[in-house]
Amino acid sequence: MQIITTPVALDQALAAEREAQKTIGLVPTMGALHAGHASLVSRSVSENDVTVVSVFVNPTQFNDKRDLDSYPRNLEADCALLESLGADIVFAPTVEAAYPEPDTRQFSYPPIDTVMEGGKRPGHFNGVCQIVSKLFQWTRPDRAYFGEKDFQQIAVIRAMVADQGFQLELRPCPIVREESGLAMSSRNALLTADERKTATNIYATLQASKDFAKEHTVAETHDYVVSTLNAINGLEVEYYEIVDGITLQPISDWQETADVVGCITVYCGVRPVRLIDNIRYKG
Repeated sequence: MQIITTPVALDQALAAEREAQKTIGLVPTMGALHAGHASLVSRSVSENDVTVVSVFVNPTQFNDKRDLDSYPRNLEADCALLESLGADIVFAPTVEAAYPEPDTRQFSYPPIDTVMEGGKRPGHFNGVCQIVSKLFQWTRPDRAYFGEKDFQQIAVIRAMVADQGFQLELRPCPIVREESGLAMSSRNALLTADERKTATNIYATLQASKDFAKEHTVAETHDYVVSTLNAINGLEVEYYEIVDGITLQPISDWQETADVVGCITVYCGVRPVRLIDNIRYKG
C-alpha cells in the first residue's frame, strides 16, 4: 500500500493503472476511520482493480473553527486499518497541497443544498463540493463510495457530478451501526461512555417513530421524535425533517411521495457532539 501526499504524485501513481485500463474506486474520508468506512473500502476493493482512500480533514467545509480543531485525527491507525482491508493507495495531502491557493469556486444546487445541513451550516456543502470535485479531478475514479449516514451530502454530490460532467458512478452504501444502534461516526470518539449510551436513544426513537407514523400524521410524527429526544437529559435536537427522499423538501402528508426519509441532527453531551442520522419511512 502506498501513502501519497500530493496530487502530482497521485496522478503519477495512477497513470500506469489507467494505461492498463484498470478500474479505480475512490473512498473519500476525513480519517478517524471506523467500521462504517471499512465497509465502503471493502466494497470498493471488491468492485475495482485499484482502491484509493483519501484521508483529509477538509477545512473549507467547517463553518465552526472549534469543530475543525476538535475533529479526531489518527493517520497511523487509519493506514493500518486500510492496509488490512486491501486498499492500494492512501491519499493524505496537507492543506497546502490540497489548496495551494484559495478555492473561490461556488457550487449551488438549490433546493437540495439549502435545507437541513445547508441551512444550519452555511458554506458547508460548498466546501464539500470543493474538495470532492478536486478528488474526482485528481483520481478520475470509475466509482466513488459514500455512506448513507450523510444522506443529504450524497444528494448534493450527485447534483455536483451531473453539473460538472464527471464520468463516474456514485455508490451510496448503507449506514453501519454499533450494536446499540448508534450510527458509526468519527465524532463518536468524542463521546464519553455515558454520552455514548445516551446517544443510542437517537436511533431507538427513530425506529419507534416508524410504528408511530403508521397511525399518525407527518406533523405528529415529527413532534413525537423531537419531544421524545429533547426530554432526555444530554440530548438536544437541532433539527428533524421528514422529507421527500429525492428532492429533500419537507412533506406534510405521507401520500405526497413514495420515498420518505427522516433526517435528524442532535447535540449530545457536555461538549456537545453533533450527531446526524436518518431513517427511511417509505421507499
